[in-house]
Amino acid sequence: MGAFTLEEIEYLRGQRLGRLATVGRDGRPHVVPVGFRYNPEQDTIDIGGHGLAATRKYRDVLRDPRVAFVVDDVASVQPWRVRGVEIRGEAEALPVGGKTVMPALDDELIRIRPRWVRSWGLNGEGEGAVGNVG
Repeated sequence: MGAFTLEEIEYLRGQRLGRLATVGRDGRPHVVPVGFRYNPEQDTIDIGGHGLAATRKYRDVLRDPRVAFVVDDVASVQPWRVRGVEIRGEAEALPVGGKTVMPALDDELIRIRPRWVRSWGLNGEGEGAVGNVG
């Protein structure tokens, strides 16, 4: 079994924006919105962008691979229903692969290998799957 449940994969495939938290040079978290895609061949989250190699998040990952990534939304407001996936893992800053996220993006890529995944609200209820990966 991979890092994600089928419900989590389906949800991630339907979303395009998430929030990436990296560890800054000073040890403090740095959180930014990013475009992403679920990579079924690698069972990873791939993040691309414009000018990605010059960003703080890219430099942070080169220095410290520990990251967290959250994708969430509000499925309905009446009744209130929030759903999402939280991923903690290790990231790689790669010089190629970004165009697989979207052809218009730069070549550079951040690839997250999940070590822990938690989801909620994906099946219309509260908590979803929680657990360590591999």
